[in-house]
Amino acid sequence: MDFARLDKLRPGNKIAVLSPSFAAPGKWPWVYELGLKRLREVFGLEPVEFPTTKKIGASKEERSKDLIDAFENKEVKAVIASLGGDDQITYIKNLPVEPFVNNPKPFFGFSDNTHFENFLWLHGIPSYYGGSLFTEFAMQKRMDPYTVEYLKHALFDKDEFELKPSDMYNDMGLDWNDPANLDKERVYEKNEGWLWDGTQNAEGTTWGGCVESIDELLRHGVQIPSLQDFENVVLFAETSEEIPSADYVRRVYRALGERGILQRVKAVLTGRPKAWEFSNERNAEEKHAHREAQRAAITKTVRQYNSSIPIIHNLDIGHTAPQIPLPNGRRIRIDAKEKKIFVDFS
Repeated sequence: MDFARLDKLRPGNKIAVLSPSFAAPGKWPWVYELGLKRLREVFGLEPVEFPTTKKIGASKEERSKDLIDAFENKEVKAVIASLGGDDQITYIKNLPVEPFVNNPKPFFGFSDNTHFENFLWLHGIPSYYGGSLFTEFAMQKRMDPYTVEYLKHALFDKDEFELKPSDMYNDMGLDWNDPANLDKERVYEKNEGWLWDGTQNAEGTTWGGCVESIDELLRHGVQIPSLQDFENVVLFAETSEEIPSADYVRRVYRALGERGILQRVKAVLTGRPKAWEFSNERNAEEKHAHREAQRAAITKTVRQYNSSIPIIHNLDIGHTAPQIPLPNGRRIRIDAKEKKIFVDFS
């Protein structure tokens, strides 16, 4: 697969803010405005709103049109999702190809946006798994400096950069329903760092996303990379605020194995599992147990299909903070001896 080289942004450029899944700006406008402010003040970019950005209940056709229009708009230099959701599986596969292939540009989003990023990947357009407006740019009190560093690489820099584990992490949210929470700071905990299994070096092209969305791609028969493509892929995945059980995650990885994917990929990277949610509050011991169980299930399942590739757990990708907007469809190098990871952000 040959991937397009995307133009980098410059201060003053316009960036589209879309809601390909749930129109969070329509429910929490104060969070939305904070995200727009950060785009302007921290990154020097000018956000552009589209018709369904704030339209709760917008149809699939309306959201498709916004995606097409944003990519075809020559003044818009990148596209960012406001948040995730749970229904891109129903319409992304029906998007026309030409508007995106003829106008490739950076797209930022994660969770349900796995579906759109898979669509872009299949047509040679890289994207960034991460950097949604609400969760990263509108972080309460201040943006996380670690997140800002990697967002700037993704937005402005053309180079390979080393990924490094964060010192601290957070997976406990502050309620968006209360505007006063925007002035509060989240509670961070000590990060465990990366956890390695395997001593083999690896290099390949990134592909992946949210485990629950990958499950949807598999069960609904949506096109994903071919088995030949997967021979050059480094697979990355992470779990959402649904906090799925280790057994559920095991079954998704088993499906990847039974499809012949785990036998072919160059490496497996997993994000730090989110282990707390408003509807599922857990203490530190319970969160640790959840993360340990999920990682053990993944490692055991991958090893049933592939005994040699490196498996690296606990990367800063996905549904916890801070976050790396991981390039999706770009080269990644894994140095197992030095325990270092390098990614092309070009």
